[in-house]
Amino acid sequence: MQRLNHWYRILATGFCFVSFGVGGVLLSITVFPLQRLFIRDVEQRKFQARNTVHITFKGFIALMRFVGIFNFNLTAATKLREARGQIIIANHPSLIDVVALIAMTPQADCVVKAQLFRNPFMRGVITSTGYISNSDPDKLLDDCAASLQKGNNLIIFPEGTRTTPGAELFFQRGAANIGLRARRGYLALYICCQPSTLTKQEKWYQVPATKPRLSIQYLKDIQLDDNLETIQSPSLAARQLTRDLQIFYQQAVKQHELFETRT
Repeated sequence: MQRLNHWYRILATGFCFVSFGVGGVLLSITVFPLQRLFIRDVEQRKFQARNTVHITFKGFIALMRFVGIFNFNLTAATKLREARGQIIIANHPSLIDVVALIAMTPQADCVVKAQLFRNPFMRGVITSTGYISNSDPDKLLDDCAASLQKGNNLIIFPEGTRTTPGAELFFQRGAANIGLRARRGYLALYICCQPSTLTKQEKWYQVPATKPRLSIQYLKDIQLDDNLETIQSPSLAARQLTRDLQIFYQQAVKQHELFETRT
């Protein structure tokens, strides 16, 4: 029976991946063209497109729960529903982290890799929502600050890529640079996926022996240290802030892992 369940979850995972890709194409050829036709204001059109993705990703989370490939414990949902114009940061253990975060967060904006603008399944979604490309670092910082000023919530993974299981967290400076440019603090979340799955080292069909649970918890609101204002070099300020965020998350992860081993 356990072996049969394992094979079922492989097939169900494949079905969900196909559904995700097909869903992106369907939105791009149906809903988004209608929004372009009837909503003339560009910012209002992006607003509605992001809301469409928010609702669609909620449905995708429900689908994964329904077919039995994931359990979810999303205690941060209440905090995220109230978020407005905030930088949301989190560790990044799994491929579906961003899907869950967008599903919980109204008017979520995010930074995406430039090559995704050429992805036939995601290109329409990314361009319609106005998600921010990482192709130009200087323009990226200005775009992020402008998005936050409009009241959007910006989702950032400070590691820049998915966490390697068992490895210590290492943060890039992107989240710090954005916070300093926008003069905003952070809403910090902790994401745990047990057992580990959909990491950068794993294929989609390498499902664990037992059904994984994705948990997303609110940690705290982190305000920018006033002392950073006295550092004249932006690169030095970003380096210091990155170090502070990294130490905070390393300690948070260790505390949660210790708690999980005891329960």
